[in-house]
Amino acid sequence: MPFLSIVGLLVVLILLILFFYYVPFLLWLNAKVSGVNISLVQLFLMRIRKVPPSVIVNAMIEAHKAGLNQIRRDDLEAHYLAGGHVVRVVHALVSANKANIDLSFQMATAIDLAGRDVFEAVQMSVNPKVIDTPVVSSVAKDGIQLLARARVTVRANIRQLVGGAGEETILARVGEGIVSSIGSSETHKLVLENPDSISKLVLSKGLDAGTAFEILSIDIADVDVGKNIGANLQMDQAEADKNIAQARAEERRAMAVALEQEMKAKAEEARAKVIEAEAEVPKAMAEAFRSGNLGIMDYYKMKNIEADTSMRESIGNPNNKGKNDNK
Repeated sequence: MPFLSIVGLLVVLILLILFFYYVPFLLWLNAKVSGVNISLVQLFLMRIRKVPPSVIVNAMIEAHKAGLNQIRRDDLEAHYLAGGHVVRVVHALVSANKANIDLSFQMATAIDLAGRDVFEAVQMSVNPKVIDTPVVSSVAKDGIQLLARARVTVRANIRQLVGGAGEETILARVGEGIVSSIGSSETHKLVLENPDSISKLVLSKGLDAGTAFEILSIDIADVDVGKNIGANLQMDQAEADKNIAQARAEERRAMAVALEQEMKAKAEEARAKVIEAEAEVPKAMAEAFRSGNLGIMDYYKMKNIEADTSMRESIGNPNNKGKNDNK
């Protein structure tokens, strides 16, 4: 008998636990006390649909206390089942309502499902965020390099959060504007004297177009003087020109040496031909003697002519004339 009583108590206890799990009476009572109209049947059906009733009820209580009575239970359940953050969306709607920011439930859920933190976006709309850009290097027209760093104050643009570009795009555009502004300056001294001219020029370009932010201000935090890029470029150009000139001179010298070698080769070839031709003369004379075409008197006449020609060349050569006078 006592065993059956214990079993019966356990069964009753299990049934009570299951009942209060599927029919959260205390949560229903909390909603009623807070002024939220929801039935026990709806809470039971939430369990069946695998929607945590505590998340939906607490969100509805928060919205009701903030005066956002247009938020419906079905919409919260649908957003939860779609993978959204119900609590974050309700927090964002309450904050936007207190800050007089026009944010509808549909817009908030769209931003949340897009992967952005809608509550952080609302906070950024109320309290703008300051983004520090990395050091941007640019060169003025006088060739002096300047290293600038800026601080960009942005505010979230609620209507551009879905599909709008992020902070990386803002930083890239601001860096591009700084480079363009410094590059258009005549001298680096003008930039150092008026660094606010950079921020004014960059801010006037509307760099926040198509982004999820609204740029409020761009302040130049620091400007440092870097290298003399113009002088370095001139030195590099001069060195390159010198190397080109040396290469061309070496090319001309090589061509001259090759031409000289070619002329020497041709001269040696001509000399060899002359020697070869001279070697054929005695043979021809011997053949002429044998054939009777050349007599001994003809041979002596030819020798006299050669001696006469040699003497005239010797007299006509000034170097040989000096030698003859010394003699």
